[in-house]
Amino acid sequence: MLVFKASEDIRVYFKSRRSSIGLVPTMGALHQGHISLVKKACKENKYVVVSIYINPTQFNDDKDLEKYPVDLTKDQKLLSPYSNQIIIYSPEHKDLYPKGTQSNSYNFGSISKYMEGAFRPGHFNGVATVVEALFKKIKPNRAYFGEKDFQQFQVIKALNKQKKLGVKLISCPIVREKDGLAMSSRNQQLTSEQRVAASEIYKSLQMISSNQIEKNFFKMKQFFIDRVERTQALKVEYFCIALDTDLIPRTKLESKRNYRVFVAVLAEKTRLIDTVELKRMDYF
Repeated sequence: MLVFKASEDIRVYFKSRRSSIGLVPTMGALHQGHISLVKKACKENKYVVVSIYINPTQFNDDKDLEKYPVDLTKDQKLLSPYSNQIIIYSPEHKDLYPKGTQSNSYNFGSISKYMEGAFRPGHFNGVATVVEALFKKIKPNRAYFGEKDFQQFQVIKALNKQKKLGVKLISCPIVREKDGLAMSSRNQQLTSEQRVAASEIYKSLQMISSNQIEKNFFKMKQFFIDRVERTQALKVEYFCIALDTDLIPRTKLESKRNYRVFVAVLAEKTRLIDTVELKRMDYF
């Protein structure tokens, strides 16, 4: 399996290999959620670049950045079954930030303003800066992202359109643990008590999504908070319901509209996010 530190080396490698290239951007600490993206990318492309880069500008908490798990050897082992197609791009900061680690400023409107945008100032500017650099340097035909970061995917779609980057963007379903917890690199930071409590996040979302709770925003929010916080191991940071187009949170829900539920839950300093579709009804 080839590992490149410089994007120029990747360009040289592909110069004589004219074929489709898929990109799976990651921050490492890979898990089966990432592998599901890799599998799909391998099916649809001749080569797949898996970028492994912990982007400092998308962290608004230095302690969160410091404790983010790093294990390139383990990541390579997890990718080894696909080694004939995989190229790892693990750059130094200067390759993506030649003028210093400062994010660009973007205007994505309402899609970046709420939820993660409100609770993590500068986060989406940091994400977009690195994704734009990856798209321009690697020039993939397709790029693959997990639906858990639904808001982030909408931001990247807007970036792709605004900058006319011409990459086909593919969103893939959330991969979950057996108890429903969305797979995340941060899950390994949870204590045993927090990990057990965290299973309640998806269970509660399922009940809300499947219309088992009255379609009243405030009742759904309170139901979620009561269920998730009852062990006191977790604290709900936000519970939002938004149209899947503009991502503006709503408290009054209209019939025949496509809504999603977005949540962020804190296990001390570890943040867990999740999202589900709110199944449509002809009335609320």
